[in-house]
Amino acid sequence: MTVLTETFEIDAPVGVISDTHGLLRDEALALLTGCPLLIHLGDVGDPAILERLSELAPVLAVRGNIDREGECAALPSHRRLVINGRALQLVHDISDIDAGMNCEAILHGHSHKPRNEWRDTDAGRQLWFNPGAAGKRRFRLPITLGKLWIDADGIRSAVIHLPL
Repeated sequence: MTVLTETFEIDAPVGVISDTHGLLRDEALALLTGCPLLIHLGDVGDPAILERLSELAPVLAVRGNIDREGECAALPSHRRLVINGRALQLVHDISDIDAGMNCEAILHGHSHKPRNEWRDTDAGRQLWFNPGAAGKRRFRLPITLGKLWIDADGIRSAVIHLPL
């Protein structure tokens, strides 16, 4: 699999959202306002969501399992970003990670369960981050999104519960 690396230099938190399933809440938009870069980790459900997010900042997205038809089907399944010198792998389903991709953080969605965990792996210490689901509620799981602060000191991350 060939995955291009996209490089960014930014000085504010990156907004991370996933599993909108066709619903973009006003509360999510409010929390993402001011982020210079937005990441959508799949299960977009409606390309209008990416268009609306792009009104706030540039959006990088990966395809989720419900994004198999229409415009969202053209999204890549994997992305590799380097932000302020730190490599991140983006994938929808954690079971699809590219273990050979060198990165400090793996960002994923799919489970709707927030995760903010550092792991010691063969590739070194990695952040495994899932912002949870910001769209339609699934079971009794919270409605959340995430933010990443990436700079010379490292990567810091937070899962943010939407005020619903």
